[in-house]
Amino acid sequence: MSVGAVVKDGQIQETASQSSVQKASGNNGMDKDAFLQLLVAQMKYQDPLEPTSNTEYISQYATFSQVEQMQNMAASMELSRASSMVGKLVNVETTNSNGETKQVQGMVEYVTYENNKAYVSIDGTLYSADDVVAVVDETYQDAYDLAVTFAGAMEELPLYEELTLSDKEAVSILQQGYNSMTAYQQSFISKADVEKLQQYVARIAQLEAEAEENNKAQETDSAEKSDESEEIDKIEGAEEAATEESVGTEA
Repeated sequence: MSVGAVVKDGQIQETASQSSVQKASGNNGMDKDAFLQLLVAQMKYQDPLEPTSNTEYISQYATFSQVEQMQNMAASMELSRASSMVGKLVNVETTNSNGETKQVQGMVEYVTYENNKAYVSIDGTLYSADDVVAVVDETYQDAYDLAVTFAGAMEELPLYEELTLSDKEAVSILQQGYNSMTAYQQSFISKADVEKLQQYVARIAQLEAEAEENNKAQETDSAEKSDESEEIDKIEGAEEAATEESVGTEA
């Protein structure tokens, strides 16, 4: 199993994958071959005057066989657990030699098994199945990501007191986005953001009403000024006509 090294500023950086694989590889424990080697060494270097009985050797081997069966069962269960992650979104958490914790999230592409250890592949990189801390439902993750995006968009809006009609489109988009969410997705939106959105929608409606009233007032003023202008024109026309009639009479 090979894991590529990352070099930064002339130094080899320990990646999350390397930390995960190295930790798993270092926890292999004693296998059957190692036990047999110890057993042979024990027989070879035993005291010839007080040799170990065959019964004791058989007892040791039987005990090891039981432990080995339990290990094989555990390994089989681990492989089955790891295989069930294929195609699912998972969170992997590893700790490197410096004690730094790194988190990786991604879809499990396949599972490989080596030295009684299961490894999951995420974006082409292997991680120990033991370092998988969570299997995430895609519906949950989508709802969570949507809530984060929504909260970020709400933060970009101006303060309530500084809200103007130029912000109407942004508020309308957020309102439409929230209304188009499923009930499950809406449950991820904080109560504070929902209340804030409602206040902003109401404020925009208020600003629109005020703007409409101002427009009507301006139209009324304009109409009154037009009527006054026409009245003045009529008066001035009548005065001019009277003046002309008076001049004609004198002549």
